[in-house]
Amino acid sequence: MKRFICISLFLVITTFCLTAAAPTAPEQMAAAASKLLGTLSTEQTAKAVYELKSDVRTAWHFIPSEMLTGGSRKGLPFKDMSAAQRKLVHDLLKTILSERGQAKVNGIISLEDILREMEGTKARVKRDPELYFISIYGKPEAKGTWAWRFEGHHLSLNYLIVEGREIAVTPTFMGSNPGEVRTGSRKGTRVLAAEEDLGRALAKSLNPDQLKTAVFSAEAPKDIITAADRKAKQLSPAGISATEMNKEQRGMLAKLINEYLTRHRAEQADKDWQKIETAGVDKISFAWAGSIESGKGHYYRVQGPTFLLEYDNTQNEANHVHAVWRDFENDFGDDILRRHYDQAHPKK
Repeated sequence: MKRFICISLFLVITTFCLTAAAPTAPEQMAAAASKLLGTLSTEQTAKAVYELKSDVRTAWHFIPSEMLTGGSRKGLPFKDMSAAQRKLVHDLLKTILSERGQAKVNGIISLEDILREMEGTKARVKRDPELYFISIYGKPEAKGTWAWRFEGHHLSLNYLIVEGREIAVTPTFMGSNPGEVRTGSRKGTRVLAAEEDLGRALAKSLNPDQLKTAVFSAEAPKDIITAADRKAKQLSPAGISATEMNKEQRGMLAKLINEYLTRHRAEQADKDWQKIETAGVDKISFAWAGSIESGKGHYYRVQGPTFLLEYDNTQNEANHVHAVWRDFENDFGDDILRRHYDQAHPKK
């Protein structure tokens, strides 16, 4: 009996120690980024690595590379990597993305092949799933301050890590063209289905008086209003406040917000939700433009004191989705990086 108790106690202590020693998300990110960097040639490194303070870090976009000024993105594309190196990029993505987020990212990239088939010789730009780029800013260290981005057509994932403790995850942009695959072997595929369906469900739940407050235009804007602006701003009109919704509608609003937050792993999503809660859930608003019927052009936005979600589906006969999550003060980690510099180099 004593031996059994000792063995059980040993297993409990061992399990506790292993759990306590589990690497944090910043530590995992630093390790994965360092492993990738260790495989790069001099030429690859020159494309992938920048100073943390480089202006390149905040010059983001979600359009095809060929449409950008200069004809290409900064960073190292999949096209210039080996299969093993591409896997290491996906390993880095796994350190911050949830399984749901990974599925969205992989689905968005895979739509480049669908677009190439759909457009054929009529394509204005080259559709290529190998034109997704990794960029690393500063030196990845477990307790360090550095950043990285993964970006290409309809994807821009931006991360800043401060002192191995805090992580900024915005702007986070995901798009889908087509929004729904309507022909071929992947017919019915909707990579960003939840972003559309949850927003429409909330809009349809509103009674006529609520809709008068929420709907600010009978016609949806042609794209998200904040585009790829360096700084996001509060948009007007705000629409209907959470305080004007019933309990069920407020639950739908929270579910919609969390669809964006839970693209990232659970502990990060929880921190981001806590920030929204602290700022005031009652201060969140929902606005809609365009039709609330499926298949017609529509737009919505969700705003709180600290954040903005924008979703637009108007292009290509309302089958082309753009969806972004912005933080008014902490896009690209502006807020936490400023605090870091103030503490490291206090003004005299």
